Amino acid sequence: MKNLLCFLFLPIFIFSCSNSKNETEKNTIETSTGPILIDSLGLTLIHEHMLVDFIGADSISPDRWDRDAVVAKVLPYLLEVKKHGVKTILDCTPSFLAKDPLLLKELSEKSGIRILTNTGYYGAVGGKYLPKHAYSESAEELSFRWIDEFENGIEGTGIKPGFIKISVNEADALSEIDQKLVKAAGLTHQQTGLTIASHTGTWKTAAQEVRILQEMGVDPSAFVWVHAQNEPDFKNYQVAAELGVWISLDGIGWAIDPYVERLLFAKENRFLNRVLISHDAGWYDPAKPSGGDFQPFTNIFEKLIPVLNQRGFTDQDWDLLLKSNPKKAFSN
Repeated sequence: MKNLLCFLFLPIFIFSCSNSKNETEKNTIETSTGPILIDSLGLTLIHEHMLVDFIGADSISPDRWDRDAVVAKVLPYLLEVKKHGVKTILDCTPSFLAKDPLLLKELSEKSGIRILTNTGYYGAVGGKYLPKHAYSESAEELSFRWIDEFENGIEGTGIKPGFIKISVNEADALSEIDQKLVKAAGLTHQQTGLTIASHTGTWKTAAQEVRILQEMGVDPSAFVWVHAQNEPDFKNYQVAAELGVWISLDGIGWAIDPYVERLLFAKENRFLNRVLISHDAGWYDPAKPSGGDFQPFTNIFEKLIPVLNQRGFTDQDWDLLLKSNPKKAFSN
């Protein structure tokens, strides 16, 4: 009888343990220095770059940059933005564009800022940054690669991605390869819970991605519409927000004027709670002398906040955009 009772209750015990583990995983997010509680993200910049190499997937190699030189160039900029209260940065450099998890780990340890890396492939620019196997493998096979990075770490580093980063080409109809990338991202999300951030552009293209994900059973709240600042019709922001999509206005490192009216529109129409902001700044380029001109991560704090505060923005609005929204967006 005792053995029978153990057998009967064993499935319940296993289910309970499994459920507990899943809940724990939902409360954490992976960084380059290991998992942290999602509640500890703090002030977060959701789209920045430490290093990017544009040579292409067929020629990319870690031999093209000196990690010590990159650290020496980038670290002062991280220490500078840390003074503004930044606790966490999502590095959006994808695979085959100089994604270097060990570099991010070193920069994180030396700056005290948590830095997240990603999994996924970058399909824009006509597929220049896609490996050959992206064309020959199915969406399922690509997702197996990305899920493996989440479960076992990236390229033997043990460092796991905190989100999925893909990109597609702006088009009236998504190409076959771009559709495949979206499906692979959806499959990866379903197995890992990682949020999908997709370099896109206008809503015309982003809406196609959302539709593919919905057909797979993926909720639009798992999708970040990257470079939504390129959308000319502000009403489409409301459409996206009503679906639950995260609207990412993320080129503030280069100018603030295009963002002022968009953010005012979001506040006035009460969907600021679906908006993410960042600089898309940095960009150490190993093809340029000394890495080229590195763009600081400070425009939000030194330029955008003062301008919008004069137009009625409050500390609560900035806490929403820079603390609450990133935590919600990347804890799916």
